[in-house]
Amino acid sequence: MNVLVTTPFDEAQLARLRRVSSRLTVTRGDPETADYASTDVLYAGSLPRDPSRAPNLKWVQVHMAGVNTLYDHPIYANSAIALTTASGVHAATVAEYAITVLLGLAHRLPRMVEWQGRGTWPPDEQRWPLFVPTPMRGATLGIIGYGSIGRELARIAKTAFSMSVLACKRDPARRADPGYCPPGTGDPAGVLPDEWLAPDRLQELLARSDVVVMCAPLTRETRHMIGARELHAMKPTAYLINVGRGASVDEVALARALAERHIAGAAVDVFTHEPPPPGHPLYTVDNIIVSPHVSGFVASYDDDCCTLFAENLQRYLDGAPLLNLVDRARGY
Repeated sequence: MNVLVTTPFDEAQLARLRRVSSRLTVTRGDPETADYASTDVLYAGSLPRDPSRAPNLKWVQVHMAGVNTLYDHPIYANSAIALTTASGVHAATVAEYAITVLLGLAHRLPRMVEWQGRGTWPPDEQRWPLFVPTPMRGATLGIIGYGSIGRELARIAKTAFSMSVLACKRDPARRADPGYCPPGTGDPAGVLPDEWLAPDRLQELLARSDVVVMCAPLTRETRHMIGARELHAMKPTAYLINVGRGASVDEVALARALAERHIAGAAVDVFTHEPPPPGHPLYTVDNIIVSPHVSGFVASYDDDCCTLFAENLQRYLDGAPLLNLVDRARGY
């Protein structure tokens, strides 16, 4: 079986893949110039636009967690080609980011940095109203999209902060997650949420949550899932964090809700257009943490992806179900 890798895996990582089985021939190539003609399995960040270049292709594993950028790709449309993702590889670091920015907002870190820049302290009578934090222990966390990131976030929130967890999922009856989950992380069995809610109960989740974290993939159903109506349903003391996809939140509505203090604050790592243009409305509000789509950065990403791909290669050879198999009808 011929396996082609078009991401920059190093020789040690390629050797790990070759050790999976003597039945594999693993080669590396440039995505633009590689010879796809004899490829059975492709590991890639970008896919060849012309499917006729890969007539024998049976399975593609992509180097990223989401596939929304591939919806119009011919290979995505070809259901005869299995498609798997790197979901779960950076779930822990994204969940850690969400906790980091949540604590930053709750403990007024942006305001601290602002006063540090001024080179002075506020007057004593202002320190309390400026810096008294919002307690997170025992708060209610609403997670929209209970996939690998949401499950690791729930684990941290429950164990470290005794938070109540409301999980919003397309199909709440499907509580277990068959995807990739490194040992000691996440909630693969789906036992952590205090309550499960379907998307038609989103308004209820928003009204009850002290923190709302958007982790959902971008699909037709989740585009602008959070707009003005949803933001107004939230508590004025609540925070919104988006680590899913930018277009799932109406950014103009969010900026307005922040400016008018309909919610207490937000942290946004993903945008509809990246980078957002100068003058973007979320740059102009003072109760937000904006980051340049870095929540998933982890130094071991390629190594961890290689580990996942090696496991999936063994599963493929054994005829076992692949991890992170994309359901094209759902879009993830």
